[in-house]
Amino acid sequence: MRILMIGDIVGNPGREAVRKIVPRLRERENIDAVIANGENAAGGSGLTPQIVQELFSSGVDVVTSGDHAFKKKEISDSINNNPRLLRPANYPEGVPGSGVTVVTVRNQKKIGVINVAGRVFMEALECPFRAAARAAERIREQTPVIAVDVHAEATSEKIALGWYLNGKVSVVAGTHTHVQTADERILPGDFSTAFITDLGMTGPVDSVIGRKTEQVLVRFLQHVPVRFDVAEENVQLQGAIVDVDEQSGRATAIVRVRECLGS
Repeated sequence: MRILMIGDIVGNPGREAVRKIVPRLRERENIDAVIANGENAAGGSGLTPQIVQELFSSGVDVVTSGDHAFKKKEISDSINNNPRLLRPANYPEGVPGSGVTVVTVRNQKKIGVINVAGRVFMEALECPFRAAARAAERIREQTPVIAVDVHAEATSEKIALGWYLNGKVSVVAGTHTHVQTADERILPGDFSTAFITDLGMTGPVDSVIGRKTEQVLVRFLQHVPVRFDVAEENVQLQGAIVDVDEQSGRATAIVRVRECLGS
């Protein structure tokens, strides 16, 4: 199975990149499943039901999220009722929705997806390590192919989670920092789990993690409240393509993706 995992979609520029690039990547790279982090897709922060449907219509199979999952109040019903829209699995009990799903994708193939949020430099949630491991154990009853989006700030936490889940899942991919890392690899061991610290950002690269540079500079230099608008220049789709053996769930390859809008 070939899985395309996409880094944080930022605003309308990011959504446009998904609309135009995902269909051609699916065809060119023979992609079976697309997983995209969409928590910044609505104006740079949050999600709306309409945007979720737009992402699905563009070829995304599962939308993951993170600390901005509930930024827009109107998204709660969608998170609660759509199994292809995830919030972190380590939110407290009683929070709407789920952080775990198994979906059928191209050619009736099944893939499990787990979404967890980190705790270092972020809000204190339940343990992402234990939550992901428990979810993986349940998913393996249905399919050995399991992808994890760990939405976290600290590289150390994401790397540690990769090692912890090595042998339990097919791929662990980080999101949240909007900066693509160059450490993609297959972790050693009998199972072979693919790993990358951060998939990057799908949105305007000529920016400060997706926001207009001049506005962010005012905040850093003057320490006054400033509205951060989504930038518009040099839009890219960033992520990774992972090859997984469907029978064993072992990852056999992982390659970074940086695709420019309009190229």
